[in-house]
Amino acid sequence: MSDAPVRLAVIIGSVREGRFGPTVANWFAGEAKQHDAFEVDVIDLAEANLPGVLPAFGATPAPETVEAVGKVTPRLENADAFVVVTPEYNHSYPASVKTLIDWHNAQWHAKPIGFVSYGGLSGGLRAVEHLRVVFAEVHAITIRDTVSFHSAWSQFDETGLPRDPEGCTAAAQTLLGQLSWWARALREARTREPYKV
Repeated sequence: MSDAPVRLAVIIGSVREGRFGPTVANWFAGEAKQHDAFEVDVIDLAEANLPGVLPAFGATPAPETVEAVGKVTPRLENADAFVVVTPEYNHSYPASVKTLIDWHNAQWHAKPIGFVSYGGLSGGLRAVEHLRVVFAEVHAITIRDTVSFHSAWSQFDETGLPRDPEGCTAAAQTLLGQLSWWARALREARTREPYKV
């Protein structure tokens, strides 16, 4: 199995004004960077500005659409693994995450996806459960263990670090360990034989 670092894309799912996602994502990206297995690329969907309207099947998208999507597609293509940092909106995940998924397909194939969620009492876990079904449709493998923050806004200090880091750091290390295993195994399998749908 290759010892090359796992190229991990950490996706900030929320695009809402005043969002808390960057705080959570930056903390997790820091945890991943301390884990020797990973090279980390943070993709902020608020900066991506992916169009909400998809072209008709078989139609050529407008040039400005191709440009917007083209800023994200190579980064997903390059990734060996993903972590989606998502809040829970109305019992599910944000539309911005679904837009990212829907604009892409092959980029997700036979790659592992982990989740870091945050929210109120549920800690965003209902968003994660909905995303598992969607990612299965695009032939991705979701990691069972997650990191979740219940009442997240009270769990981080003014510097963006968890007030009580022991539990969430342990959860992050478990997720990263499993993600590394799956990413390396699937990268080797894709190299040996291209994945077919």
